[in-house]
Amino acid sequence: MADSLDAAQRGFARRIIVWQAGHGRHDLPWQKTRDPYRIWLSEIMLQQTQVQTVLLYYSRFLMRFPTLEVLAEAPLESVLELWAGLGYYARARHLHRCAQVIAAGDGTLSADPERNARLPGIGRSTAAAISVFAFGRRAAILDGNVKRVLARCFAVEAAATAAQDERRMWALAESLLPASGIESYSQGMMDLGATVCSRHKPQCERCPLREICLACRDGRQVELPRRRVKRAPAQRLSSLLLLSDGRRILLERRPPTGIWGGLLSLPEGSGDSAAVFAERHGCRLLSSRELTPIEHSLTHFRLTMQVLHCQVEAIGLQANQAPLEWLPVDEVVAAALPAPIKKLLLALPRVR
Repeated sequence: MADSLDAAQRGFARRIIVWQAGHGRHDLPWQKTRDPYRIWLSEIMLQQTQVQTVLLYYSRFLMRFPTLEVLAEAPLESVLELWAGLGYYARARHLHRCAQVIAAGDGTLSADPERNARLPGIGRSTAAAISVFAFGRRAAILDGNVKRVLARCFAVEAAATAAQDERRMWALAESLLPASGIESYSQGMMDLGATVCSRHKPQCERCPLREICLACRDGRQVELPRRRVKRAPAQRLSSLLLLSDGRRILLERRPPTGIWGGLLSLPEGSGDSAAVFAERHGCRLLSSRELTPIEHSLTHFRLTMQVLHCQVEAIGLQANQAPLEWLPVDEVVAAALPAPIKKLLLALPRVR
């Protein structure tokens, strides 16, 4: 601990601020605004997602929902439609719900990080980022990039529990905050972790902390931060039905919570045969074939989807029966579908 304090006293924050001015990122769209809504949106999108991926979604999302009020008034289905492919869909649901809560109150995010942290989907680090970048408030950010920089520079060993790890890292992050230049410091910490102090191949020769970094001194960059042993992901199997008459596809609106909550997806097989299922939805089964199973990794498990492709023809009125609905094939591209399902549908003949 003495080494950590000693390193901190040798101008930790100043090194970061100077480095950020010359080598950090300055041209990201959310760096050109003080609008709390836009900063909040970028922080939510950047959770567990690469910057380059977020850039593809951020501007498009703002064109559709330019203000918090517009987002709050939009139906959730429209929000999920713009989010489709970005993953971790609970973020979109929380973003929408949070906008509604704020709009029903005073209509804006607060400069107070503790107040923002009580809102749906806004954790402590995201709340701090809003306060720092929108209001210039002094607050500690502790995303994955920042944790990695701190763990290496101060050789932070794993504690007995994850909760103890978290408390210790927050205390360290707060102890290092500069008295001024909080925006440059906070951006510099995130930039350093993302571009130099990377997880697998840190570029220590480019790092402004190399002279005080304990991991660099001891050759422990790869070792730190220590990762807790994770259980092997659980395996799940899902049987899906793909009914198509050549013009439309039968889809199911997922429940609002859980895997792909609120998105459209293929209906799961029931106890009925494909022929009976088709008949119940105004169709006659013409043919069916098993497609190659789809493997997809989610946060806590690996999903194998077995898809039965059914060619059908209409024999009666095919009205939508919630949560099922018929989607024209030419609307698949823009629909709010999970990425693996959309990829499957677009690869089928006549679904372009």
